[in-house]
Amino acid sequence: MRGVDRAPAARRRVTAVIAVVILAALDLGLKAWAERRLTTDHTIELPAIGLRLAHNPGIAFGFGHTLPTVVLLAGIGTIIAGMTVLTWRATAPECSLAWPPLAAMLAGAIANFADRAGDGVVTDYLHTGWWPTFNLADTYITCGAIALAALTLRPARTGTNSHSETKYDAR
Repeated sequence: MRGVDRAPAARRRVTAVIAVVILAALDLGLKAWAERRLTTDHTIELPAIGLRLAHNPGIAFGFGHTLPTVVLLAGIGTIIAGMTVLTWRATAPECSLAWPPLAAMLAGAIANFADRAGDGVVTDYLHTGWWPTFNLADTYITCGAIALAALTLRPARTGTNSHSETKYDAR
């Protein structure tokens, strides 16, 4: 492609990779801390949320808990591969809004995959009392999905200047 500045895409891709690594590492570090410091029978109450150790052998809300770990890992690995491609494509020069939520979702999926690969369960540590115990990676996935949904609801805006017409959307 002639005349396309690839530098913005390269910067976004590097930023996306760094964000995924930092976010996944943060969750995995908190999971390791939770395994050492928390118990399943006691909640440490904080102002907004509690801390309590839990293990989830399934995926969201325990769905698939009877499936063999290798099946869950294969399915989640396939999802991670697809999300990696989507995140990479979302950093292209003509795209600008979708890559941050995709990167957050990818970080959450990678962190939960890495955690599950060790012993077949995902470590959860954030407890509300009215919602199943979850972890930071789950929050990344949920917030990223909400942000993507919000982007798709945004009407496409077309702006013009003297040189060309530019369309901004959530692609």
